Amino acid sequence: MQYGMFWQWLLAVALLLPVGVLAQESSGSRPPGGTQGDNLQPVTYDRLLKGTTNYADWLSYYGNYEGWRFSPLTDIDRQNVKRLQAAWMFQTGVPGQLQAAPIIADGILYLTAPYNHLFALNAETGDPLWKYVHPLPDDLRICCGPGNRGVAIADDKVFMATLDARLVALDRRTGAVVWNVEIDKYTDGYSATLAPLVVKDKIIVGIAGGEYGIRGYIDAYDIKTGERKWRRYTIPGEGEPGVETWAGDSWKNGGAPAWVTGVYDPDMDVLFWATGNPSPDWNGDNRAGDNLYSNSVLALNPENGEIKWYFQFTPHDVWDYDGNTGLFLIDIQRNNQTVKAVAQPNRNGFFYVLDRLSGKYLYSTQYVDRLNWAKSIDESGRPVVDPKYVPMPGGNPEFICPGNVGGQNGSYTAAYSPVTKLIYVPVIESCGKMEKANAIFIQGIPFWGGGPGKMEGDDQSSYGHLSAIDPSTGAIKWRYVDEYPLVGGTLVTAGGLVFTGNQNGYALAFDDTTGELLWKFQTGSTVRGQPVTYKLNGRQYVAIPSGGGGLAVSLVGENPLSTRGSALLVFALPQ
Repeated sequence: MQYGMFWQWLLAVALLLPVGVLAQESSGSRPPGGTQGDNLQPVTYDRLLKGTTNYADWLSYYGNYEGWRFSPLTDIDRQNVKRLQAAWMFQTGVPGQLQAAPIIADGILYLTAPYNHLFALNAETGDPLWKYVHPLPDDLRICCGPGNRGVAIADDKVFMATLDARLVALDRRTGAVVWNVEIDKYTDGYSATLAPLVVKDKIIVGIAGGEYGIRGYIDAYDIKTGERKWRRYTIPGEGEPGVETWAGDSWKNGGAPAWVTGVYDPDMDVLFWATGNPSPDWNGDNRAGDNLYSNSVLALNPENGEIKWYFQFTPHDVWDYDGNTGLFLIDIQRNNQTVKAVAQPNRNGFFYVLDRLSGKYLYSTQYVDRLNWAKSIDESGRPVVDPKYVPMPGGNPEFICPGNVGGQNGSYTAAYSPVTKLIYVPVIESCGKMEKANAIFIQGIPFWGGGPGKMEGDDQSSYGHLSAIDPSTGAIKWRYVDEYPLVGGTLVTAGGLVFTGNQNGYALAFDDTTGELLWKFQTGSTVRGQPVTYKLNGRQYVAIPSGGGGLAVSLVGENPLSTRGSALLVFALPQ
């Protein structure tokens, strides 16, 4: 289950109220003066391959195909970051979680806000250039808030996936709709919240809706026309290998959504994508078996979606431990050898490292302070479950750790530095008394089989930390502890800095080697978005989205900052 404003959507479902909105504007509009001009260069595949080595660009959700969220910029560094100040701010005017990673190309910044609002801004001044508001029905089927994590960009178009399960291509100069295709029927519980990923001539998207008993999948569409080129179901169908891991016909509505952006290895020409929880979430009685390929990472051929290998993190998940957290394609040292690896801080509380050529399990280690649902991980990578902490009717006598929100949550991102060779993980420390209940499947209605129950944050015992993990060993090099769980993304730079934000509303910058807090700035609202950085006309900027309900709203309920409006704050050194 994606994490969001839990009590809000729980109440909405309980009362059978619509959780969507009807947008009043459906096409791009721009103020007098137009855009930056007509000097935009096509965003080619070669340009995307360069990632953030072009300082002026941040062209994809993670900045590069490998998922690093790293910038080689050094203008802002450990010594001068204390002088960082707000350069400009843009108010979206849209309530809800601002989860996006801004995309920057040719001096234009593209930002998505909740309910599929898309803004194009001057990246140096914040002046609005155009906006697009996708028209949404008033009977959306969404689990966890109306967020959107950003756009993809290619050629002369930007691409946005929508809450009513559509994929929209817009002219990036004007915001005019180029094409608009249906991914699936939203009335059946399908939605899309992720930032798409461009690979060569295709735009890749994963579907959300695991709480509605969908059958998950990953799609590829033609960039120019919107024609669907392939679909890879994340649950095997009748007669396919792996369907035997689902009892009876439970595979037909087994979940396994793919709601977080994948990563891509251009040298191997392999796409890596993580999948989420099986359905129903907390009751696995009618879906006996491992439930492939839920809570897994899939290595795919980007030309046709063929599975090359898979690894499952949490077989037969009954804790709602989506495997949909970010993946890192990195080289690690193992037995004095360099190994091409894929690493992930999983929502279940373990940090995993796999051989990305074969999918072979290399090792895992616990990265949360408290973990009790599994006694250990065996030599094949399979968890040894403690039956004491399997969800029970009415809720377990003791808290299950981590709770269903993680660990680390796919709604925000960790970051990797090739300089320090560390992964910086924002962590939620919160346990829960999960509840198992009856599950009856009705198309388009939540199919939970229980719920998270009482969460530990109700008694002020939840907290968060930013941890620097060595992926070669799993060792935690340093840790910064915060009052509330951290639910914002991270950014690391060659200037020796790690940027993130907290639920008290502060944007934060740390020394990437020691963990020392070097700078903070009060943004006025919970930081839920993904920071990015770029350099234009000799000046480095750091953009940090702020706004929307945080974990403090649903677990603690005392954070006045978490319900204020959303805005993008952009910082720079004084001129």
